[in-house]
Amino acid sequence: MAEYYNTGKIVATYGLHGEMILWHKTGKADAFKEVPAIFIEDKKDSFIPYFIESTRIRNEEEVYLKLEGIMTKEKAAKLLQKQVYLDEDHFRKIVSPGSALFYLGFKVQDKTAGTLGLVAEVVELPAQLLLKIYQNNKELLIPLNPNTLHRIDKINKVIHVILPDGLLDIYKVQ
Repeated sequence: MAEYYNTGKIVATYGLHGEMILWHKTGKADAFKEVPAIFIEDKKDSFIPYFIESTRIRNEEEVYLKLEGIMTKEKAAKLLQKQVYLDEDHFRKIVSPGSALFYLGFKVQDKTAGTLGLVAEVVELPAQLLLKIYQNNKELLIPLNPNTLHRIDKINKVIHVILPDGLLDIYKVQ
């Protein structure tokens, strides 16, 4: 099964001919220039491809996006607030190493507990990042800050952490 990564969402329509504004968190203004298609989740784990006709940079985090088959403002409005995903190959090519999204799909390894899981989502907070991972179908939020981060192995895609005693205990069933 192909892996898809959330990179942003459709935040507004623009003009009368189906153009939209895509807010993204890739860390690159021209990220979608070479991407042939985006994916929008129709149902849980069911992604529909939309082929990109054109893109123009609006600012560092937004692009004007024109999709094939979306010719009117009304059709574009149906995609408003929809999350936008990329397949793994294109995601890895465009995301900036300085972006928090870069760590999606990385393995999280704790010094004491061992492998915790793969990063499914990155939540950006003012003081730290939270890595959302799933372990035994349970969601775990792992804080990533100077106190917990040991090192990042970008080659092997592993984030090594040293978690405080008891942090993982809050996720255990009583």
